Amino acid sequence: MKTVMILGGTKGVGNEILKSCLKKGYNVSFCGRKLEEGNEIINSLDASDRLYFHEVDLNTINEIENFFNETIKRFNSIDALVLYSGVTPVASIIDTEEDVFDSVFNINLKSQYFLIKHVLKSMMEFKTGSIIFFGSAHMDYGMKNRAAYALTKSTLYTLSTHIAHHYAQHGVRSNYVVMGWTNTEGELELRDSEGMTEEELKNKAAKILPMGRMCNRFDPVPAVMHFISDESAMTTGSLVRVTAGQYI
Repeated sequence: MKTVMILGGTKGVGNEILKSCLKKGYNVSFCGRKLEEGNEIINSLDASDRLYFHEVDLNTINEIENFFNETIKRFNSIDALVLYSGVTPVASIIDTEEDVFDSVFNINLKSQYFLIKHVLKSMMEFKTGSIIFFGSAHMDYGMKNRAAYALTKSTLYTLSTHIAHHYAQHGVRSNYVVMGWTNTEGELELRDSEGMTEEELKNKAAKILPMGRMCNRFDPVPAVMHFISDESAMTTGSLVRVTAGQYI
């Protein structure tokens, strides 16, 4: 039975990945900022023996090693790591304050780097493992008002290919899923603050995206499940775009 560790998992696409993993019979370790939220998810699913939740504030790495250690303690090994968590602050270079810069780099990059540090050692020991990064169409150069966010996503792609190149000999593979414009909770909250409804957002996206509709929380899941599965055993260093044709 595989064990999948998700950085995130309480919301959006991460939560759909969690549910898909449970349907496959996998164990799942996931995290979030609120213990009540994690417990609520566990109680709502008939699989408490295959779920572990760890309370983590990704602005620091204080709980990252404990998250890893408790996952190993519960499930013995980690077959796949899905790096979903991230924040998308709205700020151009000239508008970015230091606290915004630090927060996006801590959550989107630093926490992921140090979780990988621990998980990679374990995967090398067992000579197998799949790491799945969540990227963004902003990775290429990004919209003007997503400067710091774009930098974190392009750096994660470098990290993914770095792992693919240097750790394949240890049985570890790494792949990068580019997630397009999606109606996640965070996106809806942002648009709501701008006075835009979800329906208005979808209509706006439909006019912009080449494939004519906004991505939903289910669209990236099959690609992630493929990378978790043994069907992708010889796939590493790849980039898959689930973006409705969007390039930024």
